Amino acid sequence: MSAMDKMKNKAEELTGKAKETTGDATGDRDLQAEGKADQTTGNLKQAGEKVKDVFE
Repeated sequence: MSAMDKMKNKAEELTGKAKETTGDATGDRDLQAEGKADQTTGNLKQAGEKVKDVFE
């Protein structure tokens, strides 16, 4: 996994966490759900990159 991909995926995960936290604090369920989705996407991308690394 390239370092740039790792940083992008981690940034997406952290952005999602921030959105989720903000949604929790403000009672905005849409923002909270969007944050969780962003975190999941970031985690899945990281997992996909790890699988690619195994086969390279």
